Amino acid sequence: MPDDSRDFHKPVRRSPDVFDRNLAADDPAEASRVAHATASALLSRVREQPHDEVIDRLVSFTDAHGIATIAELWSHSPAKSLPGALWRLYLLQLMIHDDPQTSALLYERGRTRLASADVVIAGAPAPASPDELVALTDLILRGVFAGDFGLALDRAAAFSRVVGAGATDLADDYDRSEPERASQFTTRALRLDTYAGDLTVAANLWRRDSLT
Repeated sequence: MPDDSRDFHKPVRRSPDVFDRNLAADDPAEASRVAHATASALLSRVREQPHDEVIDRLVSFTDAHGIATIAELWSHSPAKSLPGALWRLYLLQLMIHDDPQTSALLYERGRTRLASADVVIAGAPAPASPDELVALTDLILRGVFAGDFGLALDRAAAFSRVVGAGATDLADDYDRSEPERASQFTTRALRLDTYAGDLTVAANLWRRDSLT
C-alpha cells in the first residue's frame, strides 16, 4: 500500500482496445508453462492462506501496477484455462475502473434489455451507480481468492453478458448518427459476450477439477 507521503495513485485512462492487447513471447511453449505455473501457484497459495492484506493487494493490483505485468504472464493463455480465466477477470475489472460512468450506463441498459437471470447472478444493485459497479467487480475478484471460485466466474460471466447487452443497445442508438462509435460499442459487445462464454466454461471446468 502507498504511504501517506506519496500522491494518491491516479488511474491512467485506457482505450477499450486494451481488451485486444497482445504481448509477444519469444518462446510460446515457455510462456505457456510460466502462465499455467504462476496462475496455479498464486491461486493455491492464496486460497490456502487467505490473508486479507494479500487479497487486498491482489484485488487492487492493476490500480497500483497497471495491466502489463499480468499481460506478460497470462494474456496469451487459452481462454478456457486457469490463467486465461484470471486474465479475463482482471480485464473486466480494468474496464470498470477505467470508465465507471460508461460502464454504469452499459450495465443499466443491459439490465433493462436482458430477460434472463444474469442480472441476479451478477449481483449489482438496480440501478447501479459507477461506484457500486467498481465495488462489485472488486468483490467478484475477491471471491476468486477467498470464496467460491466457480461462483466468482459465474458472476463475472453474468456481468459480462449484462454489460455486453448494454453495449449492443447503445450501439443501436448511434448506428445512424455516429456509425464509428456504434461500431466501437458493437465490437465491445461481441468481446464481452465471448468473455462471458469463456468464463462460463471455465466455471464448469473448475467444478470438475479440470481447469488448469
